[in-house]
Amino acid sequence: MLATGLGIAATGCCSRPRPSGSPGSPTPTALDDYPRNSRRLRRYGLIIVDEVGYLPFEQDAANLFFQLVSSRYEHASLILTSNLPFSGWGGVFGDQAVAAAMIDRVVHHADVLTLKGASYRLRNRGIDTLPSIRTQDAAD
Repeated sequence: MLATGLGIAATGCCSRPRPSGSPGSPTPTALDDYPRNSRRLRRYGLIIVDEVGYLPFEQDAANLFFQLVSSRYEHASLILTSNLPFSGWGGVFGDQAVAAAMIDRVVHHADVLTLKGASYRLRNRGIDTLPSIRTQDAAD
């Protein structure tokens, strides 16, 4: 909800962000159409990607997502949300080097907000906490 609110504020009061599919599991057509889609995505001043890491990326999808982040780096805005700390992104993208390069581009010139507290979705449900997320680094 915070990312949506920021997107609405960034685009003006009269425009709402348009939802799109998840980049985690692109179809073969989406992979084939990446050059055309990347040109279309460059037109947007802001792209919001919600729940990075909710599902692991296939290798081709991870490479495309890295290209998206790289193409927007220092040219256009990107809002990402994730329940994972950056230390867990290597497992999401299947490659620590790709994750490190992506994180480097994401956090440079960024405001990183870390939210703590009870889940908004679980309020009034009698559930106080969620299972904690353990990253590979924490497990070692």
